[in-house]
Amino acid sequence: MTPAQLSRTVLHTVRRAVEDDELCVAVPERVKVRTPPRPGCGDYATNVALLLARGERGEGDALVIAEVLRRRLVRTPGIARVDVADPGFLNITLDASSHAELVRDILSAGSRYGHGDALARVSVPLGPANEVRAALVAHVVRGLVGAAGGVVIAGHGPVVRASPASGADLLRSLGPDAARWALLRPAGHDLPDLDPSRLLSQREDNPLFRVRYAHARTRALMRNAGQLGLAPEPQPESGAAYDHPAETGLLALLADHPRTIEAAARHRAPDQLARHLVGVADAFFRFHDRFHDDCPVLPSHQHKPSAVHRSRLALADATGAVLAGGLHLLGISAPDHL
Repeated sequence: MTPAQLSRTVLHTVRRAVEDDELCVAVPERVKVRTPPRPGCGDYATNVALLLARGERGEGDALVIAEVLRRRLVRTPGIARVDVADPGFLNITLDASSHAELVRDILSAGSRYGHGDALARVSVPLGPANEVRAALVAHVVRGLVGAAGGVVIAGHGPVVRASPASGADLLRSLGPDAARWALLRPAGHDLPDLDPSRLLSQREDNPLFRVRYAHARTRALMRNAGQLGLAPEPQPESGAAYDHPAETGLLALLADHPRTIEAAARHRAPDQLARHLVGVADAFFRFHDRFHDDCPVLPSHQHKPSAVHRSRLALADATGAVLAGGLHLLGISAPDHL
């Protein structure tokens, strides 16, 4: 279950509670869910009960509204647990089958995971740009809008701080991938860092290197798994469920990929996608390193392949698909070897 699907589920739950006269509130147009700021608060959290209690037709306090919604949400397939926290937050934990379903969805869609119709019937104004950074942002935004199902119409060019170097100079000093990253990763109002010593560094302090290296590591895992005759398969059963914080943290970012593409397109901000990919890469390394010693993604010579290995391999494969798809939308290559 992705954040967008969970948002629709919560919104439907509010609407049904109003229709059944269990709540007397104004039904909002949309409901937002977010990853909790710390472990132990479920997979997602929403402040919808607080917002409903403050609405013009809201009756009763947020905790009462939250409890009504909790009782209904906990009966929803795919949701394992719902907790109410002061002053009225709903902390939602998905069950193992939801996590496995997400991984299957990503593997089925491949690098096109996150493409959809979130911006269907939405027109995003975008105009021509002559300056190299603004022109690149406009080009990438067109692709993002198309990936989210929207349409680009005539408007003003993107407002960004101009690059102090020409396109030819950037290609000469950085190459196409690092040049694109340098211009796209900073927010539009920030001046890009064009230092080749940082952008071309093959070290962990280089965000572009981390993203591409994480993708290359997932491909190496798949090659090694093939040599072992091990195929990826998300397993929801006990013992192979995605229940460790390193796994659920990575899954939350993968689930948020479609929303990130939509937001980057809607706000004409490719930097949101670039920073999201850095977060995915860092979460993948935490996941990979956490299980490297006690239960690695691939079995060592003294262990037989198990459902746990297949499920973690599937999560790594899904991560690679998200990283490759995101880099492709930015026009940056995702090599299988680094």
